[in-house]
Amino acid sequence: MALSCSSRKWENDLFLSFSGEDIRKSFLSHFHKELDRKPIHVFKDNDIKRGQSLGPKLKQAIRDSRIAVVIFSRKYASSSWCLNELLEIVKCKKEFSQVVIPIFFRLDPTHVRKQTGVFGMNFDKTCHNKTERMKIRLRRALTEVANIIGYHSSVTCENEAKMIEAIITDVLGELALTQLKDSEDFVSIETHIAEMNILLHFESKEVRMVGICGPSGIGKTSIARVLFNRLSRCFRCNVFIDRAFLSKCMEHYSGANLGDYNMKLHLQGIFLSEILGKRDIKISHLGAVRERLKNHRVLIFIDDLENQVVLDTLAGHTNWFGCESRIVVITNHKHLLVAHRIGHIYEVPLPSDPLALEILCQYAFRQNDPPDGFMELASQTALLAGNLPLVLSVLGSHLRGRDKKYWMDMLLRFGKGQHGTTEEILKLSYNVLDNKNDEAIFRHIAFFNGEEVDNIKSLLADTDLDVNTGIKNLVDKSLIRETCNTVEMHSLIQEMGKEIVRKQSTEPGEREYLVDLKEICSVLEHNTGTENVLGISLDIDETDELHIHESAFKEMRNLRYLKIFNKENKEVRLHLPENFDYLPPKLRLLSWRGYPFRSMPSSFCPQYLVTLVMMYSNFETLWVGVQPLIMLKDMDLWGSEHLKEIPDLSMAINLKTLNLGACSSLVELHSSVQYLNKLKTLNLSFCENLKTLPTSINLQALERLNLFGCLRLKNFPDISTNISDLNLSQTGIEEVPWWIENFSKLREINMRNCQELEYVSLNISKLKHLEMVDFLDCGALNVASLNDSPITVAMSDDIHSKLPVYVKVSSSIPDDHFPRVELNFLGCFNLDQEALLQQQSVFKRLILSGEEVPSYFTHCTTGTSMINIPLLQTSLSQPFFRLMACAVVDFEPISMDHTSFLIEVYCQFIDGLGNHFGSTYWPMYFSTVPLGSHLVIFNCSLPLNGDYAYLAKRHYDHMDIQFRLTDDYSQIKLKGCAYEINRDSETEVKCVGTEKKKQVKNVRELIKKQEQMMIDDIESGDSVRFLGGNIQCNVKGLRKSISISKELLKI
Repeated sequence: MALSCSSRKWENDLFLSFSGEDIRKSFLSHFHKELDRKPIHVFKDNDIKRGQSLGPKLKQAIRDSRIAVVIFSRKYASSSWCLNELLEIVKCKKEFSQVVIPIFFRLDPTHVRKQTGVFGMNFDKTCHNKTERMKIRLRRALTEVANIIGYHSSVTCENEAKMIEAIITDVLGELALTQLKDSEDFVSIETHIAEMNILLHFESKEVRMVGICGPSGIGKTSIARVLFNRLSRCFRCNVFIDRAFLSKCMEHYSGANLGDYNMKLHLQGIFLSEILGKRDIKISHLGAVRERLKNHRVLIFIDDLENQVVLDTLAGHTNWFGCESRIVVITNHKHLLVAHRIGHIYEVPLPSDPLALEILCQYAFRQNDPPDGFMELASQTALLAGNLPLVLSVLGSHLRGRDKKYWMDMLLRFGKGQHGTTEEILKLSYNVLDNKNDEAIFRHIAFFNGEEVDNIKSLLADTDLDVNTGIKNLVDKSLIRETCNTVEMHSLIQEMGKEIVRKQSTEPGEREYLVDLKEICSVLEHNTGTENVLGISLDIDETDELHIHESAFKEMRNLRYLKIFNKENKEVRLHLPENFDYLPPKLRLLSWRGYPFRSMPSSFCPQYLVTLVMMYSNFETLWVGVQPLIMLKDMDLWGSEHLKEIPDLSMAINLKTLNLGACSSLVELHSSVQYLNKLKTLNLSFCENLKTLPTSINLQALERLNLFGCLRLKNFPDISTNISDLNLSQTGIEEVPWWIENFSKLREINMRNCQELEYVSLNISKLKHLEMVDFLDCGALNVASLNDSPITVAMSDDIHSKLPVYVKVSSSIPDDHFPRVELNFLGCFNLDQEALLQQQSVFKRLILSGEEVPSYFTHCTTGTSMINIPLLQTSLSQPFFRLMACAVVDFEPISMDHTSFLIEVYCQFIDGLGNHFGSTYWPMYFSTVPLGSHLVIFNCSLPLNGDYAYLAKRHYDHMDIQFRLTDDYSQIKLKGCAYEINRDSETEVKCVGTEKKKQVKNVRELIKKQEQMMIDDIESGDSVRFLGGNIQCNVKGLRKSISISKELLKI
């Protein structure tokens, strides 16, 4: 019998089946990056050797995946491995309804369905030695999957980027549906959802904040997650902020103090990146959330709130967000909600006795009611649990499969019909864990709560523990939850775990883990630690001074995890003898903020070290010579301002992140970095004295390089051409060289405020994946002609005076693209505006200083009055009615130096009998526009299809058109507006020669494509941002910018 989707525990969200030979370097790399940005856990088989048959590990991975995405390419059928994966996927689809999504990568689906063409030839070659029975199985599998509606890269979407976005939306939808099915087992969830819907009041267009509060274990987070899963598909911008999210923010930020201004900036930046789906948004002020989201309809859930600062930083006021936004805050502390003036609060009630019994039965019997003979026992057990959902779930899981005698013995142990203490009841599930492995994993997770599964595996790699099995068993017993590859343990259960460790011995120094401040201070000061101690986690915020004995760690020879940290950045006096010279040799995690010595103890051997975090240390050097660092994956020395050199890292072949930010005394990197072929992130920001980097070493895995603030760095980095994100802001770099073209994976390059930058090679336009370039405030830059590049460009006011008087647009027209270009020439007074205006149709939007409407606009008016335009022979049979619009806008500020506004164009078509219908050109958002008078010129396409199709068939002889402007901070004044109807589809153009006619046809086809892109922009919520007095061009998703010669523009 096939299992239902909701009855399985899925280890992975997604399994990808593909032939890496012909897609890995293009489509797949982009696909993986987009998947990584979303809460989608993808199984990766990097460590599995491929062969003819599938091993048990890979088979299990397929079976443990909720969704299988099969990417058919020409060479897919050349791989026996891929075909065997497909057989297993089809089997899983039949057995337990695994969702299968096929992608036909530059391949006709018919060729897969019928095994024809090149695909069929490859299939025949692969099956040459296979039995006839196996061939039939494979053919049936290919046909079955190819018959599923999927995605075709040359048909479904205009480009692969759009297709990937559509696939991910589909995947998220399927996952949300699965979670929705899972929630059907959540007793009384519909009652909770109904109560929340009343408070959320979706009929209202206001921005509303709603709180969920109640005691620990009552089910607040479970309610919130189900509610979020149901609502998130209705909000394009949505995010669920939980404890793991905040922990990562703190972990990756050097100054781990939530009240710190820079920490708030960091938190807002990550928050905006998540909710907008952008990579690494950088912000410079705490008004950024309001600035970015005030016109977006958002859904925000903030779970497990304990600190008012988090709420103030991420959702300070309702006016930060667009109309109809909803913010839900979940906390144990009602006073935090009241302090934030959240008036709509759902206080989760304890379930009634019947509901408590049902919850218990769901976990104990997998049904709503007790079996025959269990009614009284189950009722008394629910009473014992105090009707608290967490305790009911843990207790029910513990009793699953037990006989009546076991139930009766348990009730007698606690006293029949009486409430048991929460800790005692929760401990039942721990006491009966099936083996020592699960017990040890439980205690470890109580120490590593909120960590990613992969990190826990790395830290426990030297033990004999089976982490995968242990986690699976603990999830099954409701002791932990695994979400997005992160392990979460409820605070009540974690406290129980700590209490279990405390009871290992009356002497703290003889326990596995030490987490209590007073006990740790005593052990370190009086040297009472033993070989039993595995981990120490010490938050020194609650003490004023810390004494550490010179031999404090010598007896703790098995210590593996040492964390000494200071969340609130408090000044604490550390008393540590100068002859302190010993750290345990088995350390795998060493995190010591403010380590006081100039180097590590001479005897220290880091051969087992996985993570080294020594922020704000007094290091001048770590150690001398080459150390066995083969296990090391993460090294963070941020803020170690006395560090003069990093050691030889040639043995750190598994290092993935190296953070040397704010190591202001560092002059150069050791040449051994050339061996770090797994390094993904290198942060050298604010290394003010860094002069050189190793050259021509081309690190294979390096994706992100941050050199922000390296003022003495003169040469463009030649450390790797595999980088996708390059930050060179505030460096002394003088030129972007010709070999920038070798950075084929580059997506973003930030060179803001590079005062010495004089030259940018136009070879930058050859980078196909480039999305953003920032040259803002590069005062020495003379020429920046980037008219063939698919990028966003920002430049400073200083550059305006040095631009050529006439901006020429090249004459070639690609036949498969049209620009989505926005240009801001505010303050460019040396430009020939007339020459620029003649080429305006190249751009989607154009903004200029001044107030004189160009002469080619024939319909003009002043102020906001409506203008009437005769339509004559103009047909409305097209999908769009096109016109060019111009607004003269003047800003009179109240208190802001820069302002922003929205533009909307409304048209009403009227016939001779007075019949009419209206159509609106969706709002455009212009941000940070300086004060004064400006011309805003743009092409406007009003939709006539869809709901308007039947009305547009009538004959209309005139139209009324009106601008609508709105803003927040200034008194915006519309001084005038003008329109010119585009009648290209009705006007016959006289051209000389067939080639000219062909060009005209191409232009018209491109205009139609531009309209579709406008719709896509509207649907995606994209907004043009004009940096005050700067140039910004956005040619998103295009391989080349479009240029149209002056001759074609005269058509």
